[in-house]
This record gives sequence, C-alpha cells and structure tokens, in this order.
Amino acid sequence: MKREALSVVFVRSSPALRRSVGPHAARIRLGSIEFPCRIGRSGVKADKRESDGASPRATLRVLRGFWRRDRRLPPRTLIPLRPIRPGDGWCEVPGDRNYNRLVKKPYAASHEDMMRQDWLYDVVLELDWNVRPRRHGRGSAIFLHLARDDGGPTAGCIGIFRNRIDLVLGKLSRNTRIIIR
Repeated sequence: MKREALSVVFVRSSPALRRSVGPHAARIRLGSIEFPCRIGRSGVKADKRESDGASPRATLRVLRGFWRRDRRLPPRTLIPLRPIRPGDGWCEVPGDRNYNRLVKKPYAASHEDMMRQDWLYDVVLELDWNVRPRRHGRGSAIFLHLARDDGGPTAGCIGIFRNRIDLVLGKLSRNTRIIIR
C-alpha cells in the first residue's frame, strides 16, 4: 500500500485550551483530523529568540528525523531517519560555529544531549527553523518530538502525545509544510 503525505499540517495556539492549560496549549490538524499538542511555554512569537521559550510563527518543513533504536522500532514515515547515537548533541550557543547543528560529544560549547534520559526524543524531527541562513540568537533546535505526559510545555518545539506520534509521522514527508500560528 502506497502512503501519501499531506502537503500542509497546521499547528495553532488554542484559545479555549489556553485559558485552562496555558499558552503552550495548541492543536495540530492533519487533513480532517485534529487533536491537542503542545508548543513552547511562551506560546507562539513572530520574533523568536534563543531561550525565549516560544515556538516560531513560521512555515517549516522537516529536514530529517532521529529515533531511539534502544527504545522502539523505527517509525513508519516518509521522512529520512537515523538512530540517535550516544555521542549526538545539538549546539545551542549562538556564537559557536556549529550553532543550531548536530554535534559530536564531547563538545566544548553548550549543547543538548540528543539521547535524553527521558523519552521526549525517542522520536524527533528536525525542522528547518533558522537553518539557511543561520542567524545567531534567532533560536535553535526547533523540533517535532514527543510531548510530556503531564501536558507541560516544550522549550519552543512542537510536542505530540505518544498515542498520536505514529499517526503524525505517517502523514509527513520532506515536502510537507508545517504552519505554526
């Protein structure tokens, strides 16, 4: 059976949920299917900055994905995936030459560990935020990854609940545009 990806996926802040949950409450729409997801603790901002806790108001595409081979089978998706390795990190220092890029640990500049102890990055997709051109301080590591079970915010990424992640991944390709509003 041939799978077809969606051309557009919408992620939007949810005013109804925002009142009860907080500014990080959002909804994702995949064609006719819509369900809750999570965004940054500061909601959505047009002027995204490093460490502001906001998700960027932007149209993004998926560049590639990663998954924890030691915790799950590879997801079924049209996105190119590779296993997360113990030495994988993501540089988050605006002045570093590898800012907003995958790096090999140990790495001198501050970086995020891609092989997290929690399960948020058991599946993670790199979105093309601040990639070309890279502007230092504009924000790094805007990913689509698993949401916290308690429904808490992300640091600016899109968090998908575990019971929906495989559905989402099955609808995406590198040509899909993710519109955050």
